[in-house]
Amino acid sequence: MKKHINKVASSCFYHLRRLRQLGFYVDQEVMTRLVMSLVISRLDYCNAVLVGLPASTVAPLQRAQNAAARLVLGLDRRSHIKPARKRLHWLPVHFRIIYKIATLMHSVLHRRCPQYLLDIISFNDGTGRRCLRSTTTRAAVVQRTRTQLGHRAFSVCGPTIWNSLPKTLRLTDNFAQ
Repeated sequence: MKKHINKVASSCFYHLRRLRQLGFYVDQEVMTRLVMSLVISRLDYCNAVLVGLPASTVAPLQRAQNAAARLVLGLDRRSHIKPARKRLHWLPVHFRIIYKIATLMHSVLHRRCPQYLLDIISFNDGTGRRCLRSTTTRAAVVQRTRTQLGHRAFSVCGPTIWNSLPKTLRLTDNFAQ
């Protein structure tokens, strides 16, 4: 995955360098739209496969997002990035990945997804031998794995992330619509 991440980050930095040249000719709103369409969309594309990777592996993508935020807001290299991301309403890359998995799990719960996802995910529905409290909280069944790579599979990480959400959020029907 390191090769893939480095290629994506390299592509993002290329577009950021090209967009920096336009900085004097466009206003902040236009620059935000350009950065969102050329850089942030690349960071979000297929990022669900990056779930469970160490922070050091995902760091190049985070650096690209930080550079994009600095470009949009016209900040220098040394300025603090957290307030800038907060002002732009951008989640850090790690949390963008988790958000994407959670929205996929929501679509699985409401059967608005492809059949192959419905086949690998199941929810506690109370039809088993015993009725548990988890049947009323829309908890997903987490499959057991023996390897670290197995924990990154959607059939394992999806239910794990879904079950880590607060109960009130799992019971909400208008999440990610």
